[in-house]
Amino acid sequence: MANEFWLSDRQWAAIEPCLPSNQPGARRVDDRRILSGIIHVLRSGCRWRDCPAVYGPYTTVYNRWNRWSRCKVWQLLFEALRSVSPGEDFQAGLSGFPCLTGIVDK
Repeated sequence: MANEFWLSDRQWAAIEPCLPSNQPGARRVDDRRILSGIIHVLRSGCRWRDCPAVYGPYTTVYNRWNRWSRCKVWQLLFEALRSVSPGEDFQAGLSGFPCLTGIVDK
């Protein structure tokens, strides 16, 4: 699919340490795939149910978004991304979903 979103290796290296680990439950789906799927849904505006299967089960993509939102993981992720790319216009990549650009502005 041409419109897929994938985190770069540099972005992933910066944010991976910020993600929660040792979560109970079934075998964990790859965080990088899931996070890329979350960003795809937010950028494209599609329903969670319509998230491409390449990112993993849509229920897992949604549940991870929901859990990370409650745990305030997003602030940590955006701070890590901003620190790895201080010269880049990170906000330009977030156009289209102001709920995330508001987090980055803080």
